[in-house]
Amino acid sequence: MTMRVDWLTGCATALVTPFTAKGAVDEARMRALLDRQIAGGVRLLVPCGTTGEGATLTDDEQQRVIALTVEVARGRARVIAGVGSNSTAVTVERARAAKAAGSDAVLVVAPYYNKPTQTGLVAHFTAVAEAVPGLPVVLYNVPGRTASNVAATTTLQLAREVPNIAGTKEASGDFAQIMAILRDRPEGFRVLSGDDAVTLPLIALGADGIISVVSNEVPDMMARLTDLALAGDFASARAIQYRLLPLMEANFIESNPGPVKAAMALMGLLEEQFRLPLVPVQEKTRARLAEVLKELGLLSRAAHVAA
Repeated sequence: MTMRVDWLTGCATALVTPFTAKGAVDEARMRALLDRQIAGGVRLLVPCGTTGEGATLTDDEQQRVIALTVEVARGRARVIAGVGSNSTAVTVERARAAKAAGSDAVLVVAPYYNKPTQTGLVAHFTAVAEAVPGLPVVLYNVPGRTASNVAATTTLQLAREVPNIAGTKEASGDFAQIMAILRDRPEGFRVLSGDDAVTLPLIALGADGIISVVSNEVPDMMARLTDLALAGDFASARAIQYRLLPLMEANFIESNPGPVKAAMALMGLLEEQFRLPLVPVQEKTRARLAEVLKELGLLSRAAHVAA
């Protein structure tokens, strides 16, 4: 039977990781950004995922970012720690460390580069889940990043056979596949959108929420959109969706998290620093982001985060 995780719903933020000019994790800004998320109504925080540049964090940095997120969130939000890698053994160790740090769940991306078979994916996710009994595990299917797709039949098999695999973040863009999961999932298994722009239609089809990039910039608006959609007020949710759509699209003009960090820098929320091989966005991308932010009134009310 699937572990029932009633709180795994609504708007979760795939958090950026702020860096200093010297390349270190900027813990002061991270704390301020976490407080801003919670103040904006976000109750699910996802550190060390794709948007958080988890692939280029050292083990110590990853553990520190997760521990810091747990510390700030305690009693106010839940933490779903990104722990995925292309090595099952490494993912297991990261999942155990996240559990020890107090994470409420872990997000496990399909192994990238290796291109495992569906049988290999089942073995990978099962091994990770069995290493952290009692801790909810959320699958993460993002073929555009991993070069392999977690098929609906694979997701459903894992949902039925591994009790603490409690949900999936679906970023395949394949509506037929996602609908197959929604239609046939066991009771209690959560399905979260992995793409801001399709949050509303997926919730209309039965999905439970979103792990969002755009909520880094507008936590209040994205949390409100998701809550309205889950409550069935699609007219009000649709108005916010169309208002935010240009920003959702601008966030992916270049590879994530390039644009979202550039936008947050324009808003005064962080320094635009990345870990190689990621680099700052092109000026035409920055200009488009500035235009969209201005239209949304986000530049005039930009809040500077204390360093």
